Amino acid sequence: MAYDWIIDALDETWGAVYRLMRSQPPEAYHAQTACPGWDVQDVISHIFGFEAMLRGGPVPPYEGSWPEYVKNPIGELNEAIVQAHRGEPGPEVLEEFRDTTRRSLEALRTLSDEGWEKVGWSPEGERPYHRFQETRVLDSWIHLQDIRDALLQPEDDHGPGEEIVVNRFEAALPYVVGRKMKAADGTVIQINLSGRLARTVLLEVREGRAQPVSTSSTPVNLEITTPVALFWRRAAGRISAQAFLDASATNVRGDHAMALAFGEALNIMI
Repeated sequence: MAYDWIIDALDETWGAVYRLMRSQPPEAYHAQTACPGWDVQDVISHIFGFEAMLRGGPVPPYEGSWPEYVKNPIGELNEAIVQAHRGEPGPEVLEEFRDTTRRSLEALRTLSDEGWEKVGWSPEGERPYHRFQETRVLDSWIHLQDIRDALLQPEDDHGPGEEIVVNRFEAALPYVVGRKMKAADGTVIQINLSGRLARTVLLEVREGRAQPVSTSSTPVNLEITTPVALFWRRAAGRISAQAFLDASATNVRGDHAMALAFGEALNIMI
């Protein structure tokens, strides 16, 4: 099947969540994560609750006023799902997670090629189903790291989920520089990522649009060298722009005002 790699990434990521949590004490489910207002149990509920909704399950009603961190309809949907499971014991939520994600994987393994290509709803707008499922990998893998960080058990995760996350954030860099930063024509920015998924991305702004280029005759205005792990954490909004730039492993050469603007614009998760 053409999209087995997406299924493998989801299987590995969801399995890692379950393996991590099944040996944890009940109090571990209430460790605060980097997601505002959400503890570990909330993150787990979000992942499997969204999967259940995608398979036709009802969106639970929400009681009360929306928290300040809920900014859009997707946030309202997520908060309603999370609230519905807050009264349940953590280990029971984990078993619901395991059962729901297993059924999702079974459904994906029987999906036809036409089903993978079908265009439909996603949080990013109308997209082919394979693109939507790739986004599910991105969301789930980052939440796996949220759980690990909350439990003070971070790991270097070099599976297919990490590759999808880094590739997606790299692909968004022209949008970050051209649309969000609104960098002036002629601006050249170079991003050097270190680590297993190391790469260099050179971007040049032409006619208001940032484009990846292999070389440029224009001098580089800004060069940022940083580990892959800091790059995706900033792109996912898990660390601030200042923390990203001030980290000892990050090196900034060139226009520091531009560096701060880039760091602020790099937060691209919904």
